[in-house]
Amino acid sequence: MTSNLVAAPRRRAFTTTPPRSATAITNPRKGEDGIEWIINITPRASHRLKAISERDQNPDLALRVSVESGGCHGFQYLMSLTSASEADASEDTIFRDEGVEGFKPTVVMDEPSLELLKGSSIDYTMELIGSQFKVTGIPGAKSSCGCGTSFDIAA
Repeated sequence: MTSNLVAAPRRRAFTTTPPRSATAITNPRKGEDGIEWIINITPRASHRLKAISERDQNPDLALRVSVESGGCHGFQYLMSLTSASEADASEDTIFRDEGVEGFKPTVVMDEPSLELLKGSSIDYTMELIGSQFKVTGIPGAKSSCGCGTSFDIAA
């Protein structure tokens, strides 16, 4: 007896390109240990910022990330689009990634927000309920809510 079974096509595992460390170009901050605070920007976030910049014809586009008290776990992060030239040179740290296709994505954070989010990644996610920029991998977070915008810091 012969079998007419055809091998099913191999499925590829979902993989992502690892985030790259962005360079602080304005107001680099360091912790008490002397280590510079960094953030990472994923390629997905870089590509999305590039697309928005092109759509809006704004080469100075930046993503502002800030943290405030609130949310269901103590802190929540907020994001908005701004121009890098509107950042406060004395208060904000401006991060720039090496870029994609000639575009260098820029993220702006104030010092208190950076202190809570240092070492994390800025990503862009596409889900059934919508797409959004998101902060992932917050090193000091001990818990977060289901929507992913609220987190609690280990004491």
